[in-house]
Amino acid sequence: MRVTVTGASGFIGGELLQQLLAGGHQVRILGRALRKGLPPEVQFSIWDPEKGSPPIAAIEGADAVIHLAGEPVAQRWTEKVKRHIRESRVLGTERLVETVGQCASKPKALVCASAIGYYGDRADETLTESSKPGSGFLPEVCVEWENAALGAEALGVRVATIRTGVVLGKNGGALAKMLPPFKACVGGKIGSGKQWMSWIHLEDLAQLFLFAAESPAVRGAINGSSPVPVTNADFTQALGRALQRPAVLPVPLFALKILFGEMSEILIGSQRALPEAALSAGFTFRHPELAAALQSVVE
Repeated sequence: MRVTVTGASGFIGGELLQQLLAGGHQVRILGRALRKGLPPEVQFSIWDPEKGSPPIAAIEGADAVIHLAGEPVAQRWTEKVKRHIRESRVLGTERLVETVGQCASKPKALVCASAIGYYGDRADETLTESSKPGSGFLPEVCVEWENAALGAEALGVRVATIRTGVVLGKNGGALAKMLPPFKACVGGKIGSGKQWMSWIHLEDLAQLFLFAAESPAVRGAINGSSPVPVTNADFTQALGRALQRPAVLPVPLFALKILFGEMSEILIGSQRALPEAALSAGFTFRHPELAAALQSVVE
């Protein structure tokens, strides 16, 4: 396939790029700044989603566009940061779709990132792709983000939106922040630990994006999470065992709210999401169980 990727310099994008190149695909990248060390066969074009539309040449003739670009969510949410989070996703996706519409040879598929945050805090409710969105800043952004991507359907482009869970991988993602306190023997559950965590191994997530790009029957929302979600308490115990460290010091909720403000909602929220759409389409998870997934990451 000829694939155009945005956000290839990020944690997920880096893994996806490796898998695309290993599979012999032709890759074009759209990014704010040229990434060092790219293979010579990878084409690169400058694009800042908040400043303008991507160049047509980067999309023209592509078989699929995989859109990952967006301002990081895991930071303290000031009004300025919230504006960047929304605009980098919603406005950036709208501009990407506008450029798709200008292509004489349009891509067959647009696979756009979204987030499990779409559902908000849902306690013990089992969430599938047909579940309604939650309320609050992040669910609202996710709804607008997905709607912007779905605008490509009117152009005859198949659209899939992958609602990404907590991503587990080496050298980045959620574990980059979790590992230091656990290694120092001061890790533990967040609050009661009863909240559900919808997690996914980085390798599986990149494979899911590629699967959605390649599969003509796959469209609409897809929960990018393992078929075996766990509670936060179970997650911290499993991480402690993988690191051979205790996980006995709970993190008080008030401390998270002081440190992260409104963003703490995504740390203490509960989403018990199941990847019903991915499984129905025939996708196979290589790392469905948490203990083995964590072991593969921390080794």
